[in-house]
Amino acid sequence: MKLRKMTSAGMMDCKKALEEAEGDFQKAVDIIREKGKLVAAKRADRETTEGAVKARVQGGKGILVCLGCETDFVSRNSDFQALADAIADVAIANFPADAEALKACVMSDGQTVEKAIEVQTGKTGEKHVLAYYTALEAPFIAEYIHKLNGKLGALVGFNKEIPAELAKGIVMQVASMNPVSVSAEDCPASVLENERAVAVQKTKDEQVQKAVDAALKKVGINPAHVDSEDHIESNTAKGWITPEQAAQAREIIKTVGEQKAASLPEQMIQNIANGRVQKFLKENTLLEQEYQMSDDKKSVREALAAADKEAAVLTFKRFSLND
Repeated sequence: MKLRKMTSAGMMDCKKALEEAEGDFQKAVDIIREKGKLVAAKRADRETTEGAVKARVQGGKGILVCLGCETDFVSRNSDFQALADAIADVAIANFPADAEALKACVMSDGQTVEKAIEVQTGKTGEKHVLAYYTALEAPFIAEYIHKLNGKLGALVGFNKEIPAELAKGIVMQVASMNPVSVSAEDCPASVLENERAVAVQKTKDEQVQKAVDAALKKVGINPAHVDSEDHIESNTAKGWITPEQAAQAREIIKTVGEQKAASLPEQMIQNIANGRVQKFLKENTLLEQEYQMSDDKKSVREALAAADKEAAVLTFKRFSLND
């Protein structure tokens, strides 16, 4: 019982360790801890898609951390949750710079976070990892953990204190809407470049498709019957289009498509693409998103300004095991 209380290992594991150690208590402790290492090594390639996300805020500091495991059953275990909470407490107390530094932090029982995770792995026989850790500093910080599953969390840093209800609403907005950045101005260049490339290609494809559809309709062929090679073959077999129409459709799709693609007006394409990028920014940057807690379709920016014109969102962090 003493060994079990000290290591939290199962009763049979404790008994076997004591037998192997021939009654040497400290050696039995080492055996149990070594078992954790062995289990961790054996399951190193397993996926950890379950776990517990925890947040802590203390003064102008906030942390978000996730202890990961393999199954929902283990993630709901009280020992697992207690370890996740203990790691969060150590993180806010020490405020390490990154996950590796957090692993080296010493817990109340004298072992490092990394060792505690290893021991828990040995207890359950299931892979455990420090799946995520981040920290932020701001004059005022709001936190949120999804209470139903505990697998989604967020932090938002503000330049000053704002009403609690609004702070909660904005941090919940981050959790639920998963914005890419605070505003359009600080949206990562790589994200913008990718969205622009997608928007340009989508616009070109649409313009080509419009020309092809118009040409098909002109000769009496329903574009929906020939929108893929599989459809052309199946609709020919069904008698919805004749073999001659199938051949004509293929020729139109090829020639009209190539001709239209070669003659697309570049400025028009860029203008339409610009509109799509702006729509993306409106829907995916925090301040421009429609505030989910508002009934009048205000943006988050407008809701924040209505409460305090000097208030601003400085940064946010979000993590979800389900993304």
